[in-house]
Amino acid sequence: MLKKVLLAALLALPFAKMTAAVDPYFYIFLCFGQSNMEGAARPEAADIASPGPRFLLMPAVDDPQRGRKMGEWCEASAPLCRPNTGLTPADWFGRTLVASLPENIKIGVIHVAIGGIKIEGFMPSEIANYVKTEAPGWMKGMLEAYDNNPYKRLVDLAKKAQKDGVIKGILMHQGESNTGDPDWAKKVQKVYDALCGDLKLKPEEVPLYAGQIVQANGQGVCIGCKKQIDELPQTLHTAQVISSDDCTNAPDRLHFDAAGYRELGCRYGEAVARNLGFEPKRPKMPTTVKKMVVPADAFIASTTVPGNQYPKLDSQHRGYFYIKAPEAKGVVLDICDKKYNMQSDGEGGWTAVTDPLVEGFHYYFMNIGGVDFIDPATETFFGCNREAGGIEVPEGSEGDYYRPQQGVPHGQVRSIYYFSNEQQTWRHAMVYTPAEYELKKFQKKRYPVLYLQHGMGEDETGWSKQGHMQHIMDNAIAKGEAVPMIVVMESGDIKAPFGQGQTMQTYGNSFYPVLLNDLIPYIDANFRTKSDRENRAMAGLSWGGHQTFDVVLTNLDKFSYLGTFSGAIFNLDVKTAYDGIFTKADELNKQIHYFFMMSGTEGMDKMFGTEKLVKSLNEMGVNAHYYESTGTAHEWLTWRRGLKQFIPHLFKK
Repeated sequence: MLKKVLLAALLALPFAKMTAAVDPYFYIFLCFGQSNMEGAARPEAADIASPGPRFLLMPAVDDPQRGRKMGEWCEASAPLCRPNTGLTPADWFGRTLVASLPENIKIGVIHVAIGGIKIEGFMPSEIANYVKTEAPGWMKGMLEAYDNNPYKRLVDLAKKAQKDGVIKGILMHQGESNTGDPDWAKKVQKVYDALCGDLKLKPEEVPLYAGQIVQANGQGVCIGCKKQIDELPQTLHTAQVISSDDCTNAPDRLHFDAAGYRELGCRYGEAVARNLGFEPKRPKMPTTVKKMVVPADAFIASTTVPGNQYPKLDSQHRGYFYIKAPEAKGVVLDICDKKYNMQSDGEGGWTAVTDPLVEGFHYYFMNIGGVDFIDPATETFFGCNREAGGIEVPEGSEGDYYRPQQGVPHGQVRSIYYFSNEQQTWRHAMVYTPAEYELKKFQKKRYPVLYLQHGMGEDETGWSKQGHMQHIMDNAIAKGEAVPMIVVMESGDIKAPFGQGQTMQTYGNSFYPVLLNDLIPYIDANFRTKSDRENRAMAGLSWGGHQTFDVVLTNLDKFSYLGTFSGAIFNLDVKTAYDGIFTKADELNKQIHYFFMMSGTEGMDKMFGTEKLVKSLNEMGVNAHYYESTGTAHEWLTWRRGLKQFIPHLFKK
């Protein structure tokens, strides 16, 4: 009898020893996915430093440089995936759980991820075929690191880890490579079911946590994948989606940046902590507060609302921007076709320093949570089809022609409303009158009129507010370079973009009868104008130049001067356009006293082909004149220069 008891005790000893080795307070999490789980941001000092023995990693590959061996627990610090990978959400996931859970609980992660891999690369039934026929060449080395079976590597290590602790959850960040796949959720379900089956896990005790993709304010490369991730719980009921709202991203709009990985990782950790019944606590995040250093030569921009200290510009034309937004998780500055992630100053403010900006006027916006808004510290301007912020980057003394000058008499820019019988509505226009217009000795004098149009997405205030046309006129008149004239500026029905019921062929055409039948008669009736064609001109920038061609060349009984500045005049057949008017060069030259076209040398203006069009007209005998603004693009500095060149030739015949 005694022998039987001793034998039973000896047989039970290994089992007792094994079960004792399983620590119920060692919580293990499996992490898998593609590049955003693998980690694409360079770890910083705070990410490399180990958070201590409560956060452990069971490496899925050897890492001799760090003394790590596959399948052997070590303290977790970046990189968690493979030797040459980066910061991942799992890094700050583990740190968040360490901060949130009692000190007797340890956290362990097993991390298997491959950049660009489709979900099929983790499906046991599909892996072999995926590796053989679908995986791209650049992925081969990553697959080989897991013996061409990342699923098996994850399961093998998980089984080993189960001897030490308890699997409490599965973290996934995948989907970008399956964007638009209607069966993606079902495929994820198969991976999850296989893991639960192979590891003998109870789904209700081991949820799947799926992270959203990079959103980049709605401009993420794989933004279409967000919807299918959000709907994953409809298929996999134990799944929970981890939000990536406002998580910052790298310039590629595909991967998070280091701060974005930290934030997303903390959110994974907070979700798991709550599911485990603990109140989440954020670990101490690395400080990224960098005070904006403003050089002594910086000055407040002329477009800054008085009383504000920013925006500023320095001698190198770098811009310095500041906004108070204490509740924001991130702010973006969008200026000159470049976006800058503004930096927190640690006190609720956000700052940004730009690259050197090109001289001239520039629209800009700030953005929080994907919503563009106007910097409250700047004056507002109508541009980009809406009110916008703007900043003037000043030229040197060469720009004095568009600045008010002491000793120069100043005209007025009036805001007027007139009723359009054509449209049965009130319309708005701006009217410039020269300085002498109000003087008693000129009360009977009549003036020629220039109808001056803005471009697409701007409005009737553009020429006076962004273009400073009144100062250009005042200075030119004072120098005797231009005759005193009235200038009329109207919206031209091109404030809204294409797609608002207008096509490329009809955009802005609704303005033509208004101009001819309502606006011109109103101006002639209410201002002291010379109302014959010899004293009427029309000019416009960009689409306003297109409108100028359409109006003047079909109404030569009403206009005798024509000007375009970066005119949006495309694919013009000079032999057939406007009923072949250019083929009658002698007749046209008698009717148009000055035919002017100009453009900048950069950007969009370079592609417009204005110079080539003028040469074609000249070859047909049309007396068209071309001017080029060196170093400027499709912008107000170009158009200011164009107006300066144009007006000296008006009404002097």
